[in-house]
Amino acid sequence: MISTVLFDMNDVLYSYDRSVRVAQIARICREPAAAVAEAIWESGFEDSGDSGVMDADAYLSGFGQRLGCPLSEDEWTEALRAAVRPIAETLALAASVRRQARVAVLTNNNLLVKRAADTVFPELRPIFGRDFYVSAEFHARKPEPEAYLRCLARVGAAAEATLFVDDSAKNVAGAERAGLRTHHYRSPDGLARALSAEGLL
Repeated sequence: MISTVLFDMNDVLYSYDRSVRVAQIARICREPAAAVAEAIWESGFEDSGDSGVMDADAYLSGFGQRLGCPLSEDEWTEALRAAVRPIAETLALAASVRRQARVAVLTNNNLLVKRAADTVFPELRPIFGRDFYVSAEFHARKPEPEAYLRCLARVGAAAEATLFVDDSAKNVAGAERAGLRTHHYRSPDGLARALSAEGLL
């Protein structure tokens, strides 16, 4: 029996368009979008943040240093918020599952995302409560098995009784290596069928 459903966030619960985020930061810093993408996402800096090697303040400071353009937390948060849109159908499924099982979120993200979650993702709190986790908290990124297992230890869930939902085949494979049940997300309809098959809807 599944007692916990662990959801990825980007392109499962929210659509995410990084190009929108990059463009907004580029406008603030008056830099080409390609330079912003290279400084943050193509340099390994973002992955380092996701791995928890820096706290939220150090991440924000490093973000600005790499661009040569200090960003306020509000500017950084607004750029992220502009790039995401809730996927209403999947959020509704998570809310329904909550009647049968515990639900939680595990996303590859940094500690500043954790701090800004209620501003950027206001739809999450009513469904998931405090069970919103970023990889940086566990010093491991999906698909590393430790990311899932450390998250489940925090939640108090057993791997074999957890269903993990992610749009990334690589992350699904990592969860399987960690002993979780999995669903490779492609659409809300497909997820609904999988949840029904598990007796969760």
